[in-house]
Amino acid sequence: MSDHFDKLETRDAATREADLFGRLPDFLRKATAAAPGLARWLDGVDPAAVTDRAALAKLPVLRKSDLMDAQANEPPFGGFADASLLAGQRVFLSPGPLWEPQGPGLDPWQAARAFFAAGVRAGDIVHNAFSHHMTPGGFILDEGARALGCTVFPAGTGNTDMQVEAAATLRPAVYCGTPDFLKVLLDRAGEMGKDLSSFNRALVSGGALFPSLRSEYQARGVSVLQCYATAEFGVIAYESAAGDGTPNPGMLVSENLIVEIVRPGTGDPVPDGEVGEVVVTGFNPAYPLVRLGTGDLSAITPGASPCGRSNQRIVGWRGRADQRTKIKGMFVDPRQVAEIVSRHPDIARARLVVARDGERDVMALHVEPAATGAPDVDAIAATLREVTKLSGTVVAAEPGSLPNDGAVIADQRDYSK
Repeated sequence: MSDHFDKLETRDAATREADLFGRLPDFLRKATAAAPGLARWLDGVDPAAVTDRAALAKLPVLRKSDLMDAQANEPPFGGFADASLLAGQRVFLSPGPLWEPQGPGLDPWQAARAFFAAGVRAGDIVHNAFSHHMTPGGFILDEGARALGCTVFPAGTGNTDMQVEAAATLRPAVYCGTPDFLKVLLDRAGEMGKDLSSFNRALVSGGALFPSLRSEYQARGVSVLQCYATAEFGVIAYESAAGDGTPNPGMLVSENLIVEIVRPGTGDPVPDGEVGEVVVTGFNPAYPLVRLGTGDLSAITPGASPCGRSNQRIVGWRGRADQRTKIKGMFVDPRQVAEIVSRHPDIARARLVVARDGERDVMALHVEPAATGAPDVDAIAATLREVTKLSGTVVAAEPGSLPNDGAVIADQRDYSK
């Protein structure tokens, strides 16, 4: 049995680079002809000249705020999608908000190779606990697992007791979902007297896999690897494992993507090893995005992976270049906090604080009162859930007590433990 998903993963770096940049000019030519928003964004760029990383680095970085503005002016996709390729596909609405179409073909988000690297094989049953509601997370992993030949149970989020009952009956070998929800399932199964020992592998994303949590899963017989994915590109990078199941250093960049690490606030690539913003160019003809700034921080890990895969490796997630923050697998944007404040005249200032409660993400919106009187924390909590699609608490703060540092979202999670 092969140790790799396909031959693309083990080709030498020069061959891969020549392939990517040999395809890029024609892709750009066709994409700008089919997507008027992209054509406007790249106005004046000669696609034929973008034949290497130095030429690519001269193109502007497209921020998600730019996409949101374009979509607001020209709904739903801002002119960045090829409408002729959307028939028979799905359309998603992710936090921000951002409209995103599914690309054509089998496994359009390249999740199958991440499952394969995690030890998943054809015939395995996968318990998919990512959301299938509005956002693409559940479908990204669903498409990849089924392309690999797995049977998938679309469990979705919540309904913990029902998920435990289902997993105890179906006996899946594989869990995929956010890192912390697997612990919720296992702990609840223990309380209910249900056997979930069938889980022995997991592919997680949408949140930080803290070392302490990975170690706990290993002690419970579950080998957990993670992938880094976004709604726009699917799996950008994924972990591989050594023969004993321990993760190899770094995360391998997916094939068919060009990943750059740039200095935050600029489009300038940084040297290998230096932390910067992850910028991605993809080859999805339905949603052609060129130099999209993800807002995530990472760095290139020099050298080759011991697993034999030869692509670039990134060190994994190192925080956000902006204040857009991932909580329980969902992004929350400062604009959403501003929207909550605008709906409640009794709020003068607000700050969303993200922390950990054990192995779970929690958030609390701290609000200072306006001159009109004390904020209605229950009404604000309802708006918080409506706007972010996540539950959280509301804390009434004393006037003038919130830090005057410009931060709307404060991430207090410790990623080293």
